[in-house]
Formats: sequence, C-alpha cells, structure tokens
Amino acid sequence: MPRRTTIPKPSRDLPLDVAQTTAVRGPTAIQVIERLMALLDALSAHSDPVSLKHLARATGLHPSTAHRILNDLVVGRYVDRADIPGSYRLGMRLLELGNLVKARLSVREAALEPMRELHKRTGQTVNLSVRQGDEIVYVDRSYSERSGMQVVRAIGGRAPLHLTSSGKLFLALDDPRLIRAYATRTGLAGHTRNSLTDVSKLERELSMVRTRGYARDNEELEIGVRCIAAGIRDDSGRLVAGLSVSAPAERMQDDWIAELLQTAGRISSGLGFVSQASGAPPP
Repeated sequence: MPRRTTIPKPSRDLPLDVAQTTAVRGPTAIQVIERLMALLDALSAHSDPVSLKHLARATGLHPSTAHRILNDLVVGRYVDRADIPGSYRLGMRLLELGNLVKARLSVREAALEPMRELHKRTGQTVNLSVRQGDEIVYVDRSYSERSGMQVVRAIGGRAPLHLTSSGKLFLALDDPRLIRAYATRTGLAGHTRNSLTDVSKLERELSMVRTRGYARDNEELEIGVRCIAAGIRDDSGRLVAGLSVSAPAERMQDDWIAELLQTAGRISSGLGFVSQASGAPPP
C-alpha cells in the first residue's frame, strides 16, 4: 500500500499558493539570509582573514553550515578565500556594490526629509548649501509662510563665504594662508554694518567655529536675519555641504543648535560618514 503524504493545512489568512509554499518550505529561505548576513558581519569585524572555525563560533553556526554558505558567497565574489587555508575575507563584489551606492547618493536626497523635520520642529527656514569657489550656493530649502521671514536668497542663489554661517564652516577648514588669499581676492566686502571685513576678525571668528563645531551669521549678510549652520560630511569625512537655520534676528534661539547638529549628523550618516569621536561633529 503506498505511503500517504500529509501536507499541512493552508492558513486561512493566506492565498492557497502562498500558504502551501510556506507550509512546505518553512522559514528556510529567511534563515539562510540571516545566516549569510551574520557571516558577512563577522567578516567585516576583522581586517585580517578569518578562519572557518572562528566564523562558526562567532555566528553560532555549525561549521558545515557556515562552510556551505561561504562557498556560495565565494562563487558570487561576495567573499574571497584567503591565502591561509580555511580562511576567508570580504570580496570585491561588495566594494563594487558599495561604489555604486556611493555614486548614487545625493546630498539633496539624503537631506530632504531631515530638513523638513527640522523645519517642523523650529518653525524656521532650513537651508542646504554647498561651496563653489569663494561663494556658497543654496541648493535646497525647507520653509513656510509661518516662519515670518521673507526668503532673500532663492535656490541657486549665491553669497560670499565670509558673510554666511555655512560659508564659515568651509573657510574654517582652510589653513591661514588660504584664508588670507581668500581675503585678498574678495576684499572681504561687507553687506551690513555687522559684516566681517577685517581679516583678523574673520580669523578669530573661524577659530570659534572650529571650537564650537557650528557657525553663526549675526546679521552679516542681511539685516534682521541670523543663521546658525552645521557641517554635512560624506563617507570620507569631507565637508560637502552646510545645513543652516535662518530666522528673524529676534527669534533665533540657541536651543536649536543641538537639533541642528543632530540633523546634520543624521544626514552625514546617510552619506556613509562615521564619527570617530563623541560630542559635536567637527565643522
């Protein structure tokens, strides 16, 4: 008499084909992915090749299971066999994929949602700007009519580095020789009575920027408008943009500084930046 095969009863909450597949296969596919990710994480924790024995111990996998998954990863070039027999290291395919991700990352895309959230919390205009030569270029902005401030610089607008909070972030990274060269080229032209038009005063201001980790614009570009800015860095640690909050002079609050720094740090993390020290990020 032929043996009867019992198929588990499909769940009422799932379509018949999905329920049958789940019943027969179980969580095997998900488990394999979890084990694969665990092995990759274990390999990433070491700069040197890692033995199969160590990987099995670190992931809690049986050596034969770890070996089988590693072999599949080697075929896909996600893992390489090292010169030391029985040892493995991360493969070049991961680098290739990482470079693709990096190339597709956009500061504007990474900053869009955090900027909106910062605007909601402060009620003030939030600007994203980048450096081009001796100027800051505004590339995005989050604002509303309730901020009570007319937007003076439109997206695509430019302003001198030394007159803006974001521009000071970039100048603060230049060595003294480059700062003085900038002063010579631009003449440190001022727009208001608060503008820093003396190179010695500018250098003192930039020193404070380095110490504080953020920069200020005290009605130096426009009378009645104050700004605070924090830097955004990419995966190499390079300053790629400035994030600033602009507000009517009488409304600017130092309480926003912590939120600004946190938001800039969040955007930087989205670009792959990993801070090496606690506390406020460098300018």
